Amino acid sequence: MPTTLTHILNWCDLTLTPHAFKDYCPNGLQVEGRDNIQRIVTGVTASKALIDAAIAQQADAILVHHGYFWKGEDPVLTGMKGDRIRLLMQHGISLIAYHLPLDAHPTLGNNAALADLLGFHITGALDPHDARPIGNVGTCAPMNAEQMAAHLSQALGRPALHLAGGPAQIRKVGWCTGGAQGFLPQAVAQGCDAYISGEVSE
Repeated sequence: MPTTLTHILNWCDLTLTPHAFKDYCPNGLQVEGRDNIQRIVTGVTASKALIDAAIAQQADAILVHHGYFWKGEDPVLTGMKGDRIRLLMQHGISLIAYHLPLDAHPTLGNNAALADLLGFHITGALDPHDARPIGNVGTCAPMNAEQMAAHLSQALGRPALHLAGGPAQIRKVGWCTGGAQGFLPQAVAQGCDAYISGEVSE
């Protein structure tokens, strides 16, 4: 059923509460296209391949986790970023992005989805003082590190990078799908046996 860009943005803002987060990029509408929306394409990152797919699908909007305009990057619209934004504007396609708010949502979020996929039971937040946690702590079926790596690899469809260490048996797990490098000390403080992240920089 057709809708409007304004309606979609209002729903996303109400559901994901981006105003409650201190993020690395703007959340919500990043590139404005046409107001009438009949088809949306979704993806993790606003890559050239995703934009090309949206154009081929005659999409009116793209909704992603990783959009543009990150803190610390060059703000000028040249090169790869300029090419991608030019394509969006030429085809009247809106780009909508939600970063940490999408990680943190208690039922729709990436952390909640990862817990469900891996069979983890969420018991709390990595930062117990955070009202909108972007990282979680939970329990899992007891397993060793090699078994956990195999479990992750099978569930996610790609080899897990295992950095050895920790106890022989994993029962308490910490995980974070956004800004994970900042939560490693909290995982230690919470007594986690393993920490799962999509980043290797920590």
